[in-house]
Amino acid sequence: MGTKTVDETGVKTDDEKTVKAEEEAATDQTVGEAGEAEDAAADTDDDTASQAAVGGAVEKEGSTGVGQGAAAVVSSGLGIVSLTGSWVGTVASARESLIGQLETSSSSNVGTLIEKGYGDAWHATALWGGAFALVALIVGVVVLARPAFGAPGRPQAPWIKSVSWAGVALGVIGLLLAVLKYTDILLGLPSTG
Repeated sequence: MGTKTVDETGVKTDDEKTVKAEEEAATDQTVGEAGEAEDAAADTDDDTASQAAVGGAVEKEGSTGVGQGAAAVVSSGLGIVSLTGSWVGTVASARESLIGQLETSSSSNVGTLIEKGYGDAWHATALWGGAFALVALIVGVVVLARPAFGAPGRPQAPWIKSVSWAGVALGVIGLLLAVLKYTDILLGLPSTG
């Protein structure tokens, strides 16, 4: 069998067992160091991959759709203005009313007074409401059509589509109401006869 020797602690040991134990310890240490090196390399690779992914995401987000989102909100805002009225429409209405009063005399008949004093003002309000509705409709349609002419494979954010559709719907409703007001189908002037 193996030879007996005295180890550092003064205990007699078998040389073969000692050598084998030392080899196993050295192998375990080498494997541990190799595992740590592989873990460090894997961590570095993971960090590099995550940095590349973040960099790629930043590159992809270069065009975040801020302009499209802003245009969608503008479209909806203009659609609301077309339904509720604007200061431009109010000023135009007051101006037409004043012009109508200046053009008519006290001897004019009631029909002429109503037409010049209020009818023209009502039509001016309808025209300005229709103008805002038309702009809202055009901006909303352009925002919805933009992805077809932009970067392929880049989907438009759902909220942008929703707000754009709201702007288009409000624009259509505002335009319809403006036409009905201007043609006196909706809330026409009272008859004097």
